[in-house]
Amino acid sequence: MHSSNLQMNNKSALKENEGVEQPHITNANAIQRFQQRRKQRISTEEIIKRITNHDKVALSQGITLIESLNQDHHKQAEEIIQGCLPFANNSIRIGITGVPGVGKSTFIESFGQLLTAMGKKVAVLAIDPSSSITKGSILGDKTRMEELVKDPNAYIRPSASGDSLGGVARKTRESIILCEACGFDTILVETVGVGQSETAVQSMVDFFLLLNLAGAGDELQGIKRGIMEMADAVVINKADGENVKRAHQAKLDFNRALHLFPKKPSDWTPKVTTCSALQNTGIQEIWDIIEKYCELTAQNNYFQNRRQEQNQYWMMETINENILMNFYNHQGIKSLITENKKAVQNNELSPFAAAHKILEFYFKE
Repeated sequence: MHSSNLQMNNKSALKENEGVEQPHITNANAIQRFQQRRKQRISTEEIIKRITNHDKVALSQGITLIESLNQDHHKQAEEIIQGCLPFANNSIRIGITGVPGVGKSTFIESFGQLLTAMGKKVAVLAIDPSSSITKGSILGDKTRMEELVKDPNAYIRPSASGDSLGGVARKTRESIILCEACGFDTILVETVGVGQSETAVQSMVDFFLLLNLAGAGDELQGIKRGIMEMADAVVINKADGENVKRAHQAKLDFNRALHLFPKKPSDWTPKVTTCSALQNTGIQEIWDIIEKYCELTAQNNYFQNRRQEQNQYWMMETINENILMNFYNHQGIKSLITENKKAVQNNELSPFAAAHKILEFYFKE
């Protein structure tokens, strides 16, 4: 009886049957070659050569190395930037910012398509906001710019903003150099939103474009004075349908506001215009404004002088960044910070005394 019960139990529905046999790999050699290619590190010389031959895949690989926090990648990225530098600086760099919901992605797609139709090569460096909690980012600009992403004369690179001020990715400045070396003559830098820290954008572009909406309350109330002073043009987007009248009223309001600001060192008077990125109207006028700006600043040498100032600024920024990186990656400092955090938390040591103690150790090293 006992053995028959065991036999019955073996036929129980709870018995785990053998699963479906996995199919054989049809091309094991192909899989092996793919894995070997992944392990192989592309040489710096090869990446530089391919970027300067206008290879978008190599451009993406180069930017990935620039954005990497890996110390080995950091060295290779510096070599790539240096190798691409002689081929850079042949573009107009345009910063585009605006309040959330203003339609930056729609505008950039419409604007980018206008430029590529004119024979220009457009690179879009789109900065996606990072979560302060998870540090994650959606990086959805390629899906929002469905038509532009398919254009052979366009390149869209979404990057996470990380902890950078003004929504500018930590390495956007270096990415611009690679895009220029890859043959892109118009660089569009799209930022997360509006804030005083947008100076980070202005420090890497030639022309600063502020997008805004009409009919969303007091237009000027939502824009900080610092942004208005930096703007070379203010564009009222979504000027279509019933919103046309409000857009023209907002244009008058902004024109009055801009006249209150001091004269720009470039001798350029900021322009205000309206457009509808959705209906593709008013886009050509914006490019005409940018061309007039370039013509004026080229004549009075402001364009070139500004680029030189920006290079000096980014040298200092890089020094600051590397000092911070070196400090926080120092093993002794890591231990001291952990140790002093507990002391500060338990009120055994003041935050200032703890900071002084850590810095004193670092400078003695």
